[in-house]
Amino acid sequence: MAVSFLRHEVSDLCLAKPALRSLSVSATVAHALEALKTSEENFLSVWDCNHLNNNALAGDQCRCVGKVCMVDVICYLSQDANLLSPSAALKAPVSEIMTETTGTVMHVEPSCSLLKAIDLMLQGIQNLVVPIQTRQSLSSRRKQHPKPINSTTSTIHNGQEFCWLTQEDVVRFLLNSIGVFSPLPALSIDSLSLINTADILAINYHSPASSAVQLITQSLTQQTSVAVVDVDGVLIGEISPFTLSSCDESVAVAIATLSCGELMAYIDCGGPPEYLIKIVTERLKERKLQGALESYSSSTSSSSSTMFSSSSSSDEESSVSPSSTRMVRSGRFSRSNSYSARMVRRAEAIVCHPKSSLVAVMIQAIAHRVNYVWVIEDDCSLVGIVTFSGMLKVFREHLETMG
Repeated sequence: MAVSFLRHEVSDLCLAKPALRSLSVSATVAHALEALKTSEENFLSVWDCNHLNNNALAGDQCRCVGKVCMVDVICYLSQDANLLSPSAALKAPVSEIMTETTGTVMHVEPSCSLLKAIDLMLQGIQNLVVPIQTRQSLSSRRKQHPKPINSTTSTIHNGQEFCWLTQEDVVRFLLNSIGVFSPLPALSIDSLSLINTADILAINYHSPASSAVQLITQSLTQQTSVAVVDVDGVLIGEISPFTLSSCDESVAVAIATLSCGELMAYIDCGGPPEYLIKIVTERLKERKLQGALESYSSSTSSSSSTMFSSSSSSDEESSVSPSSTRMVRSGRFSRSNSYSARMVRRAEAIVCHPKSSLVAVMIQAIAHRVNYVWVIEDDCSLVGIVTFSGMLKVFREHLETMG
């Protein structure tokens, strides 16, 4: 069984994976924003050719060069200069907001081994771009799935589409074969030295949310989150890129005007509470940010409007249940839930204890669609963080013994 597991290739993990939606590197921030609102995924792939141009498909140099998400847009628009002139900010090239991806996106062949894939991820690769065979002709596919009029399209190159694999995909695959690794999964994260205490990104509850932008960007690169703590180091909540990805671009103004604690409440549940909307409006007036104020006032006057956008879109109402809090963004439900809400309410918090087992922490992270779990003591003081990267390192070392 162990020997057969070592024979797995990345193609085994690509089964049923959706084809990537692509964005040309020549697109603008406005194009990226529009595309993200209609995408089922939190990230869009960015390519160095224009896939809407048929001539671009003929060359061999068409490559994925990066990725963008709503968090990139939000952090970009929250900058002072962009708050002064939102319309000008949207005209900037998408390269202005691309997550720092030097060496984090790589093309691999379907025959690439699972072990090689894990090694690449341990070296810092976040997304492995894999060609997949088109199962239907392009004509029949387009008839079944009419292409929306926007700046994204399926990435088709030499008759193939592409998907990408992430750390989550690999960890999920390992979890499905967890019996192969016995007794490793039953060991505590403490005994496996999985608790990272050195690379914690944290900020005080009362600090301005604008001072957390750099940490948010850093956490997006690290695929973690920003812990919000009190003066005693007690974990109060978090500002998670996974939560922000379910929001719309109006959160940029909230980041520019609120404290970290207020921002957590702002992105909680299905929408910001009225008292925080008033606070944001008043602070925009105090700072004389007229352009941002007009856009924000327009966005909050109707639940179907979005900030910085000249076109309107119909939003679905948020669906809130005791066990699930989903935020709505431009007519789609995000895959990620409101993690900060869970932390503040002490319900379904994505935390574990040093003695938690590896398999239990894996299940927590996979269930909540995040790449990390916070580690706390009984008094809720923050100890560290466990990441998928750390887990992959432990499994890789164990696979060496299996070989």
